[in-house]
Amino acid sequence: MVTLAEVAQHAGVSASTVSYVLSGKRSISGATRQRVEQSIRELGYHPNAGARALASSRSNIIALMVPLRTDMYVPVMMEIAIAVATTARLHGYDVLLLTGEEGPDAVRRVTGSGLADAMILMDVELADERLPLLRGTDQPSVLIGLPADTTGLTCVDLDFGATGALCVEHLAKLGHHDIAVIGEAPGVYERHTGFAERTLDGLRSRARELDLRVLHRPCEGGYDAMAVTLARIFDERPGTTGFVVQNESAVEPLLALLRQQGRAVPEDVSVVAVCPDQVATQASVRLTSVAIPAQEMGRYAVEHLVAKLDGRGSDEVVLIAPELTVRASTGPAPAAS
Repeated sequence: MVTLAEVAQHAGVSASTVSYVLSGKRSISGATRQRVEQSIRELGYHPNAGARALASSRSNIIALMVPLRTDMYVPVMMEIAIAVATTARLHGYDVLLLTGEEGPDAVRRVTGSGLADAMILMDVELADERLPLLRGTDQPSVLIGLPADTTGLTCVDLDFGATGALCVEHLAKLGHHDIAVIGEAPGVYERHTGFAERTLDGLRSRARELDLRVLHRPCEGGYDAMAVTLARIFDERPGTTGFVVQNESAVEPLLALLRQQGRAVPEDVSVVAVCPDQVATQASVRLTSVAIPAQEMGRYAVEHLVAKLDGRGSDEVVLIAPELTVRASTGPAPAAS
């Protein structure tokens, strides 16, 4: 491995000058800095992580807390995690991935041990038990998600309230009056997970304004669970012609069951999904959908966290505006028989 002394010799400067260029602790002339950086690139020098941490009192690690639950769509969670790791690396940070359902204990472990310089939390609940600990520490943090009270927090997320409203507005413009919402698994709502609750609140609020009827049914996903849920919906609301689906695992079973019942999409019923573009475009009927901006959420979270670590950031809530893409699954409501 190339050493700092070898970089100094190659650049024609002292070892301390190379150290100052790397740490930024002293002002170095532009010409000298350029020469040192050129030597670093040519020699392929990488600072020793342990020595760098001792010198700077930093670990250069970001802890990412992403509980992997069976009732959550893991591919989206991991896409966000990959975006976090990729962006962190661009800023010189590595990522410590914490996937257990430890709650406040994980926050205590990170803040108390110096494992990481900062934290990013996912799977945020409206009354998340981790938040009092975050507010009580000086360690920078960012939430990918939105709790009920954002005081003293930095949050990045899709505007799920506006997402729900956008879905119901699209169906209303097509003449649909009875709308069923096929939601996440019941456990997601029992935990009061922020994104699911906010989508439902935004949808219901806009539906009231538009004088539409809405029926919400959580669903575990999978064919059998979807069959029971769909039968219940048509039993309770036979006139349902519009569906909003916020459950990736329920998308294909729903489309298959509608075909079996002789209900054509979009001639008889329309379907709007809140899901990744890949799920929407690869479904048996290309779905009108609001995409989950996973990469943007991960990137924004890291950029705000790095700004905090550099003393430039302040607490704020960043909501990404939803975009609805119209595809083959939505059309005018059928004429009343």
